[in-house]
Amino acid sequence: MARYKGPRVRISRKYGMPIFGPSKYLERRAYPPGVHGPKKSRRKQSDYGIGLAEKQKLRYQYGLLERQFRRMFEIARKKRGVTGETLLQLLETRLDNVVFRIGFATTRPFARQMVNHGHIRVNGRKVSAASFNVKAGDIVEVRPTAVSQQLANKSLESAQVHTVPDWITLQKEAYRAQIMRIPSRDDIQPMVNEQLIVEFYSR
Repeated sequence: MARYKGPRVRISRKYGMPIFGPSKYLERRAYPPGVHGPKKSRRKQSDYGIGLAEKQKLRYQYGLLERQFRRMFEIARKKRGVTGETLLQLLETRLDNVVFRIGFATTRPFARQMVNHGHIRVNGRKVSAASFNVKAGDIVEVRPTAVSQQLANKSLESAQVHTVPDWITLQKEAYRAQIMRIPSRDDIQPMVNEQLIVEFYSR
């Protein structure tokens, strides 16, 4: 599956926030990339530019390409409820993101790789599509093989300070987690204003 493979710190510096997670380099250079970065102030953006930036930040955060993100927005728009919050819920309940939230993988790209390589099961069945959306009551677990459990165990050990969200219950010893409910906006705490994304696509 195609995915963004470019410089991550540069993207984080462009938008002024740790989109891909904490970065000491970003803390040292908290200004836009480029030779004139330290001297130039951030230009005043148009409404279109602000909406585009919010969309890009969310897209990069979850590791989606433009076509994938647009398709997700169209699905959210057709569902009942607030489109912006529905979009966040669809992104948050993607299987690769859930694997990352549980702690079976230390990053979303690694979580996607685990799913694509068949290390993850949902309700007892192997699912190799990272875009699969989990539902309340689903059981997400690591396949009972030495290789799969070793990968998950390394991530769980390296992320001991990792906090599992309230909407997920983890049984660490069994390499299993249950989705208790669909997360709300307060659970997700997005780093963007999703309403601006809705307005951006509604132009």
